Amino acid sequence: MATVTQNRQGDWTGGGHRAPRSSASAALAWIREHLVTFAGLAALGYLLLPVVVVFIFSFNKPVGRFNFAWHEFSLDAWTDVCGIGGMCESLGLSIRLALLATLGATVLGTMLAFALVRHRFRGRQPTNLLVFLPMATPEVVMGSSLLALFVQGGVDRGFTTLFISHVLFCMSFVVVTVKARLQGMDPRLEQAAADLYATPYQTFRRVTLPLVLPGIVAAALLSFSLSFDDFIVTNFNSGSQVTFPMFVFGANQRGVPPQINVIGSIMFFLALFLVLAAQYRSKFALRRSARRAAK
Repeated sequence: MATVTQNRQGDWTGGGHRAPRSSASAALAWIREHLVTFAGLAALGYLLLPVVVVFIFSFNKPVGRFNFAWHEFSLDAWTDVCGIGGMCESLGLSIRLALLATLGATVLGTMLAFALVRHRFRGRQPTNLLVFLPMATPEVVMGSSLLALFVQGGVDRGFTTLFISHVLFCMSFVVVTVKARLQGMDPRLEQAAADLYATPYQTFRRVTLPLVLPGIVAAALLSFSLSFDDFIVTNFNSGSQVTFPMFVFGANQRGVPPQINVIGSIMFFLALFLVLAAQYRSKFALRRSARRAAK
């Protein structure tokens, strides 16, 4: 004979059988299970909200100089991106500077990361400490220090000083990124290549470089974004050169045209496309490896 028991809600049920939970309790349990998902989506929405606003106001036709209030839908800014004098020139300068600074910082930073991880030399620990200083130093201090260095050295400020400055503060991020990738590598893979009579060059080209390449690419992308976006160090050492962030700052004093929102939207969607393409390529490579292993 089934005994009668009382559950937590005070409902009486037969022995061995639980009463169904109320809809409120079920909803509360579902919320608890998905609380982390909700928090992640809320944080993502908070991060993307400025991008959404920029994209929406790229279709605005403002009245007057300022593009802060919605007035009328228009495609004028998209069909005439370079309609604002000097904007595309500053954009081209920023892209060229970012590409060159990325190349210089990636090459130098990768070599320094290999030296710090693979070799033991006098001054290795102080070098590790000095690598982090540009990342921890406020950009105002770094920009003013570089300005004082160039002035004392009699170097005219311009594209050359911008290039040197951007390479210096981007190189630290490259070293940290590539160094983390190197430290996470399994050294037995390179040892296995040596056991199979591979030369040091063949080991580096066929084993080490493919494994480190994702970290190098990530460091290069980070360097490009940092260089393209920088304003403080650039403002100290630009001379007569006007990069895109400096143009936006100057335009903000007179009124931000919707073409700036167009450029911002294009840069965002381009970066998003590159990230999605990299993710798809990675998944495709994993599937292809799994198929080969299955055969």
